[in-house]
Amino acid sequence: MGKTDDDERGFFSERWIEPPAGKATAEKKATPEQPHYHGHRDRLRERFVAGGPDALPDYELLELLLFRLIPRVDTKPIAKALLARFGTFAEVLGAPVNLLQEVKGIGPSVAVDLKVIAASAQRMARGEVRGREIVANWTQLLDYCRSSMAFENREQFRVLFLDKKNGLIADEVQQVGTVDHTPVYPREVVKRALELSASAIILVHNHPSGDPTPSRADIEMTKQIIDTAKPLGIAVHDHLIIGRKGNASMKGLLLI
Repeated sequence: MGKTDDDERGFFSERWIEPPAGKATAEKKATPEQPHYHGHRDRLRERFVAGGPDALPDYELLELLLFRLIPRVDTKPIAKALLARFGTFAEVLGAPVNLLQEVKGIGPSVAVDLKVIAASAQRMARGEVRGREIVANWTQLLDYCRSSMAFENREQFRVLFLDKKNGLIADEVQQVGTVDHTPVYPREVVKRALELSASAIILVHNHPSGDPTPSRADIEMTKQIIDTAKPLGIAVHDHLIIGRKGNASMKGLLLI
């Protein structure tokens, strides 16, 4: 018996089973019947090429992605199971590796592959905002923050450091906390801004609960950073809270 892959991609492979001895020569030479989903894959690819990603609903786009990760199995049930478990295409890519593997058909290798794809998407989004005037590209900034943080299962507090023209100098995660709290040290935030010669900063953190509504602690912490940064000539443009259910701007809410 030939060697097979040691991950789920090999486990799900269709394998040719040699016909029993005594069968007719014609039967021995016959090729196995093509699995039913082969034609479906071709049609789905053709629709994608003709109409682009918007021509496909989430489950079909995810199915198309899984074609390459699990090449010899019907991926439609797996795609639908992933969406049933996590909700949206973005939430599937944002899900932790251990939770992805709880879905039947997703083993360690495919789970990691999905995270590589998610990281690639985040890197592309970062490229759209780096070096550009952040304030003039607010939609791209929100898209980037959402792809980076919205589906994390722990709170992250990050700071976007800007130059005099509001161009992005650096984007750094300052702290990672629990599901509902992240310790933030205003002096450390301002110290790092001075090290980078930043003229302004944008604060960003996520709410794993999904609700982006600022808490009283969020508001008080933001005001402490503003009070620490202002005497040193560093402006705090905004504090964004990112959640699966939406985003909140403290400046837009007139909280700062």
